[in-house]
Amino acid sequence: MIVSESRPRTLGWFHAGPLLYGDWGTSRLYVLGLAFFFTGSESVFFLLAIGLLMALVSWAYTRICGLFPDGGGVYSAARPIHPVLSVIGATLLLCGYLITAAISVVEAMHYVGVPDGTWLVVISLITLGLIGIVNWFGARSAGTLALIIAFAALVLSAIIGVMCLRYIPQGLSHVSLSPASGAWPRWRDFTQIVLALAGIEAVANMTGLMRKPVIGTARKTIWPVLAEVVVLNLLFGLVLTGMAARMTELQDVVSPLREADVATLAPEAARRVEEIKNTAMVVIAETAASDTFGAHIGMIVGRISGVVFALLLLSATNTAVMAMVSVQFAMAQDRELPRPLARLNYSGVPWISLIVACVMSAGVILVERRPERLAELYVLGVCGAITVTVVSSALNKELDLKPLHRMGFRVLALLMLAITVTIIATTYRATIFAGGIVAAVLLSRGAIAHRRRTHPAPLETPAAGWLAEVSREPEIDASKPRIMLAARGRYQSEFAIDLARRRGATLFAMYVRTLRIMDVIPGRVPRIEEDPIAQEVLGTTAVLAREAGVPFVPIYLTSANIAEEILDYTVTFGCDTLIMGKTKRSLFARKLEGDVVTRVAESLPDEVALITRSAETPHKA
Repeated sequence: MIVSESRPRTLGWFHAGPLLYGDWGTSRLYVLGLAFFFTGSESVFFLLAIGLLMALVSWAYTRICGLFPDGGGVYSAARPIHPVLSVIGATLLLCGYLITAAISVVEAMHYVGVPDGTWLVVISLITLGLIGIVNWFGARSAGTLALIIAFAALVLSAIIGVMCLRYIPQGLSHVSLSPASGAWPRWRDFTQIVLALAGIEAVANMTGLMRKPVIGTARKTIWPVLAEVVVLNLLFGLVLTGMAARMTELQDVVSPLREADVATLAPEAARRVEEIKNTAMVVIAETAASDTFGAHIGMIVGRISGVVFALLLLSATNTAVMAMVSVQFAMAQDRELPRPLARLNYSGVPWISLIVACVMSAGVILVERRPERLAELYVLGVCGAITVTVVSSALNKELDLKPLHRMGFRVLALLMLAITVTIIATTYRATIFAGGIVAAVLLSRGAIAHRRRTHPAPLETPAAGWLAEVSREPEIDASKPRIMLAARGRYQSEFAIDLARRRGATLFAMYVRTLRIMDVIPGRVPRIEEDPIAQEVLGTTAVLAREAGVPFVPIYLTSANIAEEILDYTVTFGCDTLIMGKTKRSLFARKLEGDVVTRVAESLPDEVALITRSAETPHKA
């Protein structure tokens, strides 16, 4: 059998960086407002503390990426310590992604001016549905669009930052630490707003596609984005403090605020507080542009900023949905979750996992839409997953860590553990939410294990298993013509085998596993030994070919571009005939992704005959 299992390492830092910025940069859109809402004029100090924590976590994850070059993150890091710990860590990460999807789509609606209430719920649910539909077809264009949006948001943030430089002195003059606040209240408030840590786990999961040396690519990915996020967060935090001090409607507002305090404010003051909490970057952009160019230009800049930042938030929603799919897929492949969650549709997307991700996100929005409450639910999942990753890496003696680095991991592990324990002890809603999902996953895991013990899997057909049929050593006679089968189904195999028999040809059959960033299982390259569908497809053809006396060569590979692989292998092995199935995709899917058959036909050499036939058409010898 010919197996191509080398993962295409085409992900450079200039690709991974914008993907990280799509998460870290997005967090600014609600972290700034929530930090000011919860801590008032002290918010800059909290943003500085968050920046320092982000730097420590970035240092650790740069090394984690190097230690797990085939995909890191919580699932891979915790697996060597104990499988249950990896399941808990992955589930906490799933909780974080779930709330990321919900808070991002809700805040996107705020940024484009959709008022709270029924319309916000309806439009948010429709948006989630559209994101699910696009991902159902595995549209690669979504990734390109995300990079464009991230770049536009980065440029816009830089422009706004330049316009806001004039407010720094005023912001500095109003930044203060309240003597009434003690160490414990400040620590508790800090643990509530460490949302900016989100996204770093996604980078660790990308390492399987990163260019080597992975640690170098990871360093170039993480540190520039970190610098931008920390510097601009501090800048905009200072600016927001200075601007708020100038707003007459907030002069009598006591800061920091709590949820109950907002109800007691005057209508204009309450409106302004909600604007800052929900759309801080629009407030900053509009105020700065108005003071510089006039109210009309300020209004235009505010609206443009709202649209661009809303698109960035929706990009983060899309990333979070597909990250949830990836986590479910990985756990289902390892039988930690029900196996149906790993079923792929025609586009190579785990479709049941996708539906679960969208439905769960919609359920969160139906129950809760206040950003401060969603952030409360969010922070435990994010910090919990990072804590499990860092603690596992610190405890794993098999990892090649220098003594000084291991000591650094242990110090960071204690800090993250303290943050996570504080969140568990002080935010009962987050504890109930994350604890409930973790408990449900562990119960499902136990039920699956019990079923495996009490209901042994039926014997495979044939007796030796499909993999044994596929693993037979192929015999290639250079004097015989060659036929390539790039289609699935019993009828397709029978047709190809009959054609090869009548021509005295060798039959090659390809199974291409669609590979995308979010489909990669952290920690290992996809292998045919763990792909039962591929085993059955190739094994069925192998059995039929052996019975017909036709020389057969199975080919298994993973790729992000099916058409290119079909063309490459057909030409490489000198096949004079290519058999493909007629497309099953809808017109909409073909418009999004293009049609594989059409792309192959356009580039196929003239000397290679292309045969297309429906998989539902029986073959009569």
